[in-house]
Amino acid sequence: MKIILFENRYRDDLIFMILEAKNALGRVPRLNEDLLDIQKNYIDKGGKFWIAIDDDDRVIGSVGVKPIENSNECYIHRLFVKCNIKHKGIGTKLLNTAEEYAKNHGKTAIVVHLGMPKEQWFESWQFYPKNGYVENENSIMKKVL
Repeated sequence: MKIILFENRYRDDLIFMILEAKNALGRVPRLNEDLLDIQKNYIDKGGKFWIAIDDDDRVIGSVGVKPIENSNECYIHRLFVKCNIKHKGIGTKLLNTAEEYAKNHGKTAIVVHLGMPKEQWFESWQFYPKNGYVENENSIMKKVL
């Protein structure tokens, strides 16, 4: 497994992986519009987007970062890991990549919006606190870098 910056040739595989991950969690999979144009929605807005790929060059994870305007903070978006290979450290490696990028670009905190109800997004509500995030306000977690 390796983590690389997103390349457009992986777009469809990325979208499929995320839809499959949502389905495995019992949610109705829907397409997030930002995934249709990573360049416009992340890179052009001063952010980055990474994917984890396996030895067969298939997308097995993702994470995006976008700066919050007029602040020293940024958002984490679309942190997903392929449903059948979770709990192998891939999500943590993706999160660490995003956090290092943020630190190296002068950001002092990262914010993530988690879904509600908590029972439906239980993995996120367990994952982020284990990685130093604390609930800042209703369904928002934050980590000071």
